[in-house]
Amino acid sequence: MGIVEKMRLDGKKGFVTGAARGIGKCTATAFAEAGADIAIVDMDITEAEKTAKEIAESTGRKVIAIKCDVTDEAQVQAMVDKVVAELGGLDFCHANAGICINEAAEKMTYAQWKKNIDVNLNSVFLTDTIAGKYMLEHGGGSIINTASMSAHIVNVPQPQCAYNASKAGVIQLTKSLAIEWAKRGVRVNSISPGYIGTDLTLSSEFLKPLIAKWNELAPMGRLGKPEELESICVYLAGDTSTFTTGSDFILDGAFTCF
Repeated sequence: MGIVEKMRLDGKKGFVTGAARGIGKCTATAFAEAGADIAIVDMDITEAEKTAKEIAESTGRKVIAIKCDVTDEAQVQAMVDKVVAELGGLDFCHANAGICINEAAEKMTYAQWKKNIDVNLNSVFLTDTIAGKYMLEHGGGSIINTASMSAHIVNVPQPQCAYNASKAGVIQLTKSLAIEWAKRGVRVNSISPGYIGTDLTLSSEFLKPLIAKWNELAPMGRLGKPEELESICVYLAGDTSTFTTGSDFILDGAFTCF
């Protein structure tokens, strides 16, 4: 069997949070294209159902949509249970849901801080541990977390201390779980994207002046594309990455190199 065949995900079952659009939609699509059955998990169930239908029609895989508030323990448990029941198991997941609040630290409310930490870090803990428990009990699996290059640098010119702190926490959580589960068959890794040109990002009037600044600073002079994150996620979800755990993959066009 050649490497291309080994990279396929035929027969595997997984879910992606924050998958109705953006990075999550792209990775969910890639997983399905590689042969996996996928659950599109998002708060926006209308968009999630639309995305699930698109992916199912284009790939021929079983794709379902599940509404879930990933900051709610009971909802995350119910979501994982539904994935297992409807897809027939759980081999991998991508904890991708997140938000960013741009606010100066001295003006940021504690409620804003807590919301950012809750969505970006606490939800990853819930997703990883609830999915991980199933994997530990059923022969193993792979967990992929979306961190950020903001875990490695302090972004400019926008203020985003809560986002940066939450994403740094994701990387340390990833490493901690990887160590705990290394001998038990569950691998945990993270990806740290740089500035990515999703449809939502590119259509934002608020972000237009920031994008111009980011492109000026970027070594490659441009934003990344969501599709440029797909291959690493397919690799991490599959069986060619069985010796890869506790790693963070920076995908930023060399932005953090200076």
